Amino acid sequence: MRILTLMILTIATVSGTSSARAQTYDPNYPVCLKKIEMFGGEYIDCSYTSLPQCAQTASGLPAQCLINPFYAGAMERPERRDRRYRSIY
Repeated sequence: MRILTLMILTIATVSGTSSARAQTYDPNYPVCLKKIEMFGGEYIDCSYTSLPQCAQTASGLPAQCLINPFYAGAMERPERRDRRYRSIY
């Protein structure tokens, strides 16, 4: 009886969890195109270098251009601090 209960619990747990998805956004490009496909599906293509370039592709399609939140080139540079140290006499 315990084995049957444990199997049912295991099957319910495995079927209740969602599958893992791969990363959607490519960190090499700053702009992504989100295209809505039939039956509610969506496709994200991050291969654009500018919003106007993406807008040309999205023209006439059920699509939208987005800023890539995972763009690797968007890292801020550390501020340069010019410190002047007092010379010791």
